[in-house]
Amino acid sequence: MLSDAIPSPRFIAPARTRAEPIQFQRVKVSVLGRYMLADRREFPCQILEMSPGDAVVVAPMSGVIGEKVIAYVDLIGRIEGTILAQIEGGFSMDIAASPRKRDKMAAQLTWLANKDLLNLPEDRRHERVVPDIRHSSVVLDDGRRYNCKIIDISLSGAAVELDVRPALGTAITLGRMRARVVRHFQNGVAVEFASAQEMLTVVQQNLRMN
Repeated sequence: MLSDAIPSPRFIAPARTRAEPIQFQRVKVSVLGRYMLADRREFPCQILEMSPGDAVVVAPMSGVIGEKVIAYVDLIGRIEGTILAQIEGGFSMDIAASPRKRDKMAAQLTWLANKDLLNLPEDRRHERVVPDIRHSSVVLDDGRRYNCKIIDISLSGAAVELDVRPALGTAITLGRMRARVVRHFQNGVAVEFASAQEMLTVVQQNLRMN
């Protein structure tokens, strides 16, 4: 279970200053995302370790210590903070969040850390609903476009009625959302979004056809 680091009863911790970050227990994860530096340049990234208070990020551009960074992380959503240190191949960052968001993040990280061991189903991460916007389009990497119908959608993926069956793992664009095919069924495919969204309305807006 994730929790704040608690000192031994025999150890009296010194008073914490505002500049000292609260320490959290990191867990090993492997999730992809994108991040934006202060100059608004965006890059892909991978999170290797994360807690509700900080993260270790593999990134092509490290930024500078103290620089503000905003990231959208698969299955976690939007995080923001500042760069704490530059490491080989990336950087570490703190995460600014409310206590409520930290609690939610702790639950998400616990799920990520244990999903393989517990064989948790991928399609139960988020509640699935029937969206207001059901007609959209699927575009393959080679430019082929197909009309489709959204059966249901969650913050992490969707089930789509589609006339073709792209191979499992195929990268597609659903509306304006990057995704990959994770399952076939009789009338279509299930896809997983490349970046989990914090708000279902954002997902629905992005499903509008261009």
